[in-house]
Amino acid sequence: MAGEPADITGWQRLDARTTTSGRIAAEDIARLSAIGVRHVINLALADSKGGMADEDRLIAAAGLRYTHIPVPFDAPEESHYEAFRAVYSADNETVHVHCIANWRVSAFFYRYNREHGMPQSEARALMEQQWVPEATEYKAWAKFVARGAG
Repeated sequence: MAGEPADITGWQRLDARTTTSGRIAAEDIARLSAIGVRHVINLALADSKGGMADEDRLIAAAGLRYTHIPVPFDAPEESHYEAFRAVYSADNETVHVHCIANWRVSAFFYRYNREHGMPQSEARALMEQQWVPEATEYKAWAKFVARGAG
């Protein structure tokens, strides 16, 4: 879509409601708001390298809703995914979901999309625009993704 901040690390539009990315910077908040984002979900840890300090405060100051679901990169758990699914499914607000590299986010959306009937090949293609968990040393993510393959 025109005017999207595609220069944000790992930028991806999933549908009319949802955009995703890796790390965002303070100046990106206004850009997200300008394209209609009303809710930001952050899956990175608060102390992740490259993360934004005071993200919750800055996003709230811009009039956007903020949800933080800290997912340790080396240990994604079902409880993290369940929290994400509950928050994302709670309403139809335009939402931006991010982490640091869009790897956590793309794996979560792979699972979410599969649960909601998206063919595996399509869900994988979306995730693989960001990464292929099985081709990395991060075996916890390969296992996490495999739980959503069915």
